[in-house]
Amino acid sequence: QVQLVESGGGSVQAGGSLRLSCVASGRTFDTYTMGWFRQAPGQERELVARLTFSSDQTVYADSVVGRFTISRDNTKTGMYAVVLEMNSLKPDDTAVYYCNTVHYGPVNYWGQGTQVTVFS
Repeated sequence: QVQLVESGGGSVQAGGSLRLSCVASGRTFDTYTMGWFRQAPGQERELVARLTFSSDQTVYADSVVGRFTISRDNTKTGMYAVVLEMNSLKPDDTAVYYCNTVHYGPVNYWGQGTQVTVFS
């Protein structure tokens, strides 16, 4: 089993910034990717950003390109952890953000979610 612990999020005015962090524990040796999805009320869950650990390749939703950056959390030495830096936030970014990890198999694991609210 894998546990994902999320931190960050909150409320910010449009144009502001927030930082989300996600740390994996448990059976992490076969981690393939880590990333973030989000789900707004009445909307489907969508990919925001994803990092592939073997190649450091990143993928972003078109709506966040140039504003959001996903990277390894290098403060968590020896652990699978990522941070999502969110800049120039817009009200449309308001959603519950879920950390996700995919293991070889593939097997998906999810965090509990953290609320991000951007007000104008």
